[in-house]
Amino acid sequence: MMKTELPDDIDLLKAMLAQHQTMLKQQQAQMKQQQTQLRTYAGQVAGYEREIECLKAQLDKLKRMLFGQSSEKLRIKLQKKIREAEKRLGEIEGRLNTAKVCLEAAAAVTAESDADVVPQELTEKPASPHRPSSRKPLPAELPRETVRIEPVETVCPLCGGELAALGETVTEQLDIINNAFKVIETVRPKRACRKCDAIVQAPLPAKLIERSYAGPGLLARIVVGKYVEHIPLYRQCDIYAWHGLELSRNSMDRWVLELADKLSPLAEALNRYVLEAGKVHADDTPVKVLAPGAGKTRTSQLWVYVRDDRNSGSSMPPAVWFAYSADRKGVHPQRHLSEYRGVLQADAYGGYDALYESGGVTEAACLAHARRKINDEHVRRPTDLTQEALKRIAALYAIEADIRGSPEETRLAVRKEKSCSLMRSLYDWIQVQLKTLSVHAEMAKAFGYMLKQWDALNVFCSDGRVEIDNNICENALRCVALGRRNYLFFGSDRGGKAAAIIYSLLGTCKLNGVESEAWLRDVLGKISDWPSNRVHELLPWNLSTVK
Repeated sequence: MMKTELPDDIDLLKAMLAQHQTMLKQQQAQMKQQQTQLRTYAGQVAGYEREIECLKAQLDKLKRMLFGQSSEKLRIKLQKKIREAEKRLGEIEGRLNTAKVCLEAAAAVTAESDADVVPQELTEKPASPHRPSSRKPLPAELPRETVRIEPVETVCPLCGGELAALGETVTEQLDIINNAFKVIETVRPKRACRKCDAIVQAPLPAKLIERSYAGPGLLARIVVGKYVEHIPLYRQCDIYAWHGLELSRNSMDRWVLELADKLSPLAEALNRYVLEAGKVHADDTPVKVLAPGAGKTRTSQLWVYVRDDRNSGSSMPPAVWFAYSADRKGVHPQRHLSEYRGVLQADAYGGYDALYESGGVTEAACLAHARRKINDEHVRRPTDLTQEALKRIAALYAIEADIRGSPEETRLAVRKEKSCSLMRSLYDWIQVQLKTLSVHAEMAKAFGYMLKQWDALNVFCSDGRVEIDNNICENALRCVALGRRNYLFFGSDRGGKAAAIIYSLLGTCKLNGVESEAWLRDVLGKISDWPSNRVHELLPWNLSTVK
């Protein structure tokens, strides 16, 4: 490297130094300006991304409202709002792309400026470490078929020498075969007496369904296919036909209804088990049922009651019980819970009020319902108010996450120490905010809902068994929500009652980690000859089909 020749004149050296200092200050000022511009573009990008997320959330909500049940007038309004939101989203995405281009250009200019003063070794990117594969190994219990591929060469292709064994490489590939159907032939020899011609023969084992050739395995597959995998019966008929087996849809309908009748004692045992607990979660969801002779559907209701105290350290098995009704009148939950005494955690449906007024049932509300109203407004129009409200509620949920699974005494002690003060602070804060809000504001309505339910929302602070929300019950209803998207409606009230029975049993299997098809196949093979006074022994947690 050549050395720079400098003059011996001191005055000239001072002039050169002053010139370099001036140039350095100009470069520093230019870099500061570029960094400021870089931060501005970065802020614009972040702002546009936040707005895009809000618009996407709004679009999702509007589309859910559009494709739900609504009048034609409302649908037109929703379609107009969706078009406006999509137009705005397109504009913001265009601005975002422009800001990203500016950001990249500014970053490139800044990088070029920094390259003069930053050592090369600091600008080089470190080599990215090799990331281990996250693929799980295939289960060892799966049947395996080995295919050996011997090398074509019998001698070394380079020197012609003899080849010796050096080990082998094994590569796995997952494949699937057709559904394996089989026919079980029951042979019953006849014997005749040589003296009196009397004939003896072993009796035919009792059939699960009269006049049907369907075995327990096939029936379990059909029921699980409809109520767990959400495959309507007509689609199952097509699937079986592809595998060479023609099944009548009407026959499958009849099988499902008769199976529900056979399994009804188990559902009644679940009903008794769920309601003997001192705390029960309740909820309901609408379902469509075909109206006979009208060619239309009407709205009926599935009610769900869940016993699940695992969050409070209980070792008792969780269970869920469904009930069907032709409408949503309050007399139905009042009848279901007429003998129940304890805490009922549910939403603010007025049909439960008579139970609370009787004095035997304590109301516990759901904070998730209250939070959802605030979150909807935050997604639509985020403000400091909505953010602060969600932050305060999140602090309560953080406490619940820490104590989940602890004994109820521990949960209660922690809640009295931490949650009670947060709830009081939240109440006082809401009272202050309501003074600044219009009564017609969405946040005012959300806060009003919380205050109306305030005593019931605070029950979890005085009872370690009670949850902060009713999400346990809402999770149990997901199977219904997924299923009705596919089979659309029940064919009759009897079909609705059958669905309630089957949802109860298969939902309880899921809560207990029991493989539902294996359990159902086992039960269907035993239930015809099973004593009625031992029916509880067939409940999911009492059979050895746990995963």
